[in-house]
Amino acid sequence: MTISTIAATTTEPAETDAPGRAMAGTPPLSRLTDSDLYATGDPHPLWAWMRADAPVHWQPATELPGFWSLTRHADIRAVYQDSATFSSAQGVLLRPAAAGPDPGGNLTLALTDAPRHKQLRTLMAGWFNTRALRALEGYVRASVRGVLDRAAEQDTCDFATDVAGRLSLMVIAHILGVPEADHDKLYRWTDEAFAAHSSLVSHPDIVDYFMDLLYRRMEEPTDDLVSALLHGTVGGDLLTEIEVVLNCENLIGATENGRLALIGGAQALLEHPQQWQRLAHDRTLLPSAIEEIMRWTSSATHSVRTATRPYELRGQRIAPGDKVVLWLPSANRDEDVFTDPYEFDITRTPNRHIALAVGEHFCIGATLARAQMRVLFSELLDGAYGIELDGPARRVSSIAVNGTESLPVRLRAR
Repeated sequence: MTISTIAATTTEPAETDAPGRAMAGTPPLSRLTDSDLYATGDPHPLWAWMRADAPVHWQPATELPGFWSLTRHADIRAVYQDSATFSSAQGVLLRPAAAGPDPGGNLTLALTDAPRHKQLRTLMAGWFNTRALRALEGYVRASVRGVLDRAAEQDTCDFATDVAGRLSLMVIAHILGVPEADHDKLYRWTDEAFAAHSSLVSHPDIVDYFMDLLYRRMEEPTDDLVSALLHGTVGGDLLTEIEVVLNCENLIGATENGRLALIGGAQALLEHPQQWQRLAHDRTLLPSAIEEIMRWTSSATHSVRTATRPYELRGQRIAPGDKVVLWLPSANRDEDVFTDPYEFDITRTPNRHIALAVGEHFCIGATLARAQMRVLFSELLDGAYGIELDGPARRVSSIAVNGTESLPVRLRAR
C-alpha cells in the first residue's frame, strides 16, 4: 500500500523539547485540568515529572473538587483492582462541584460497585463476548467496507467523522437494536453530544430516542441488547426504565473512546510508515499492533474513584470520601513498565497497557474494540483503498478523553 504523509502542524509546549522529558523544577500541576493543554500542548512532560517526583499528589479544589492524582502504572493498577476501597458509584469523571453527583450513579454499568456491578455486567456480557462478536464478524466487515466506500466517494474526508465515528456508532447501535434507518440520526446526535466536548444539547434527543425504543421493545421484544436489558433481571428485579435508558446512553457514549482509538491508530500508522509497511508484510503482527495502538492512544484520559475507607499510598494518607484520579496515558508511558515508552512499536511485547482498565471494571467492549480495529486495518492493509494524510490533525480539547478529533485524509477505492 502506498502511503504519503503530510506533516501535521503541532504546537509544542515551551516547557520541553523532547517527548517524555520531565520538566525542570516544579511544573504548574494545575494545568492537568486545563483542556487547552490536551488540545494544543503536551501533558506527557508533566506526567513524567509527577511519576518521578509526585506520584501521589493532592490537587486543591477549584471549581472541581480536590483530588489525588495517580500517575504510575503500579498504583493505578492497584486502585483498579481494589474496588472495595475505591468506589465507582459516585462517578468516574471529574465534574464541577456545583454540578452535583453524576446522575448515573448506582444506575449504569460504569457507575456501580459490587455486587450490583457484577449482576448488571452478567446481563450485558453475552452481547460482547468472543462468541457474540464472531457472529457479528460479517456485519462488522460489511460496515467497514460501507463506511470506507462512502468516505472514498468524497474528494477529501475526515477520518475521524467519516470513518471512525460512523463505524463505532453503527456497530454498537446494531447490538442495541437501533434500526439502520436511524443510524445517521443517532450518529448526528452522538457526534454533537460527545465528540465536540463543548455542548450536551443533543443528550435529550438521545434519551428520548431510547425511551421510545424501550417502549417499542416492551410490546415487541427482539434479539437485541435493549430487549435484554428491559426483560432481564438484576438481583431478582427488573431494571427501571431510567436504568435501561441510561445504560444505553452510556454504551453509546463509550463509542467516543473506540472512535478515538481508531483515529489514533490510523494516524500513528500513517505517521510511522515503516511500521505500516512492516504490518502490511507480516499480518501476524496485527494483534500486537492493536495492543500498541491502544497503549499509544490511551483514549480515556482519566478515571475517577472515591475512597470508601482510609488508605495509605507512598506515604500519603487518602481519607474516606477523597476523589482519586487515575491518569491512564501516564500509566501507559511509565518507564518502569515499558521500554522506550515514547516509541510507537507494533512489535511491542509484552504490552501491559491499561487503556481498557483492569479488574471488575475492565472494558466490557474490549473484544468489540479489538474486532473493529482488526477488520478496519485489515481492509486498509489489503490495498483495496489508498489512504494518505491531507492536512493537519486537530486534537480534542478535553480532560476526559484523549486523542485526535479531526484527521483529514484522502481515501480512494483502488
